[in-house]
Amino acid sequence: MVWESTVDGRVLHFHLAGINNQNFIMRDEETGSWWQQVTGECVLGPLKGRRLKPSDFDELTFAEWKRESPVGRVLRPDPKSEAAGDYETADWEQRMERVPVATTLADPNAVLPARTLVVGVQIGGASEAYPLEALRKQNPIIDTIGTTPVLVLLAEDGKSVRVFDRRLDGRALEFFRRADSPSLIDAETGSSWDFTGQASAGTLAGRRLEKIPSLKDYWFDWRAYHTETGAYLLGGR
Repeated sequence: MVWESTVDGRVLHFHLAGINNQNFIMRDEETGSWWQQVTGECVLGPLKGRRLKPSDFDELTFAEWKRESPVGRVLRPDPKSEAAGDYETADWEQRMERVPVATTLADPNAVLPARTLVVGVQIGGASEAYPLEALRKQNPIIDTIGTTPVLVLLAEDGKSVRVFDRRLDGRALEFFRRADSPSLIDAETGSSWDFTGQASAGTLAGRRLEKIPSLKDYWFDWRAYHTETGAYLLGGR
């Protein structure tokens, strides 16, 4: 998650204070308030009940990011910092799969294993979790969350994910992939679309879908903080 650090016109500075149900708790230096990382909500202290404003972000592999942003800048660890030597370059997701889940928010009716990687999406009061493995088998996923028609799209690297509102000019588009091309095609006009949500060819060339915030998370964590969430399962919910 990425949050704006300004509250009431004042920039707050955060550091890790602890773990709550395997989710980071951040403490701001200015007021001593504690904040839940996944929700941006202040859970203890003078600012209790306040929420940080979310900031748009992507979770992409470096290769995908570099392809889209060839002159982008990379933030690297400070080589003078003692922590820089402990920076883990291995696949974090694979490493975390072996870590036991220790949480007081047990889910007796879980429809997915706790460590299942999902793409979580919340729109208004409705939320949905899309298992990454399901998306690898069915890409793209065409769905509706609440009243919003969505497009869940996996990049060619099999790891980078984006979610879009598939409405354009008041019409919900249906999308599919041709077997001989990685391009995404809309059924209504036959236009081709890329991973950024922009039409690259056809009648709608140059038009762009609105991106919807999403979070790659483990099922147990997403479910704990989005208790009414649905789960997209191949063959039906």
